Amino acid sequence: MDLRGSIPSIVIITHGKAHDVTILDQLIFEPGVFYIVDRGYLDFTRLYGVQQSSAFFVTRTKSNFRFGRLYSRPLDKSTGVQSDQIIVLEGFYSHKAYPDKLRRIRYFDGDQNKRLVFLTNNFTLPALTIAKLFQCRWHIEIFFKWIKQHLRIKAFYGTTENAVKTQIWIAIAVYVLVAIVKKQLHLDLSLYTILQILSVTLFEKTPILEGFSIIPPQESKGVPCNQLTLFD
Repeated sequence: MDLRGSIPSIVIITHGKAHDVTILDQLIFEPGVFYIVDRGYLDFTRLYGVQQSSAFFVTRTKSNFRFGRLYSRPLDKSTGVQSDQIIVLEGFYSHKAYPDKLRRIRYFDGDQNKRLVFLTNNFTLPALTIAKLFQCRWHIEIFFKWIKQHLRIKAFYGTTENAVKTQIWIAIAVYVLVAIVKKQLHLDLSLYTILQILSVTLFEKTPILEGFSIIPPQESKGVPCNQLTLFD
């Protein structure tokens, strides 16, 4: 399903080792923009701030999520969408934090064989589109995981959007060039090993095949040894 052109803009919020919901306090929510967050950021007071900014959010619900169903929308279960409900939060504090209606979508992901429940304040887009929006977040996380595993980026030299994009694209270009070299020269070395060799021989005038050749250790026969003999 192609989402291009169906929504104005998407902001995907990923996490590290621990969720920090206060990151939502640092954002300036733009009207019409979709903010995709994991259920670790399920804070109804902060999500209501997204609602009041005329922006949209898509997140997942927790197992102890309490709600009251107002009505259900018609749907096509062949798409994987199992329910599309308009709900309100139950519980004094939850309802006080988010007094407006919400949309609850239950979706079966056949690729991962998982049943997922999404929560959003958007009532216009089809339920399948909401589910696919959250899948975009997974693709972003997989992409960054691939960057950490394959690209030799230890630190960014600039923090602007252009600087980060430039360094990532340079690293990707180097990775692709090394992959081409590996294929054309029929090297048995891994791409990671090749990158390590290139990093230490970058400024040496050495033929590329010679740099990747494995030189067996030479025996030092007849070479005088200066180490003293302890026991004779």
